[in-house]
Amino acid sequence: MKTLAKIIESKTRVQYQDCDPFNHLNNSKYIDYIVAARTEQLLVNYGFNSAEIARKEGIGWVAAQTQLSYFSPASWMEIVTIESKLIQFSEYSLLIEGFMWDEHKTKLKCVMWTKLVHFNIKTQKSQKHSEELMKLFSEIQYPLKNNFTFEERVKSLKQSIQ
Repeated sequence: MKTLAKIIESKTRVQYQDCDPFNHLNNSKYIDYIVAARTEQLLVNYGFNSAEIARKEGIGWVAAQTQLSYFSPASWMEIVTIESKLIQFSEYSLLIEGFMWDEHKTKLKCVMWTKLVHFNIKTQKSQKHSEELMKLFSEIQYPLKNNFTFEERVKSLKQSIQ
């Protein structure tokens, strides 16, 4: 049986139209870049196509909460590495952690936590994850060693990179 990667990553280039007048990635775009990268990473690493699941089964995940802390700016034309992992899950929700780094993962740009709720598009209500999904989540989960809040995680990351 093949072991699935628990931390998945990809690279992308910061685009001009996503930057502010200082040529830094606009604050809201960090979320867009991490979400887009996670979607592609799931497809490439696990064959998990959330758009296809939404179309065929009428279920998906909606963002219930997003927390983001900025460490250093990402700049126009810079290649960044985006890393993501599932750090918690339940019958109804997922907690994803995303990092944006410089290309070589030497300088952290930001950390993001997003809580996603499993949602039935037809009934417009949350829905339990299937046994199959729960099995996948248990295989790919990368729980943090400490039971951090987001603020504690940010503080720990800042201490570790100084």
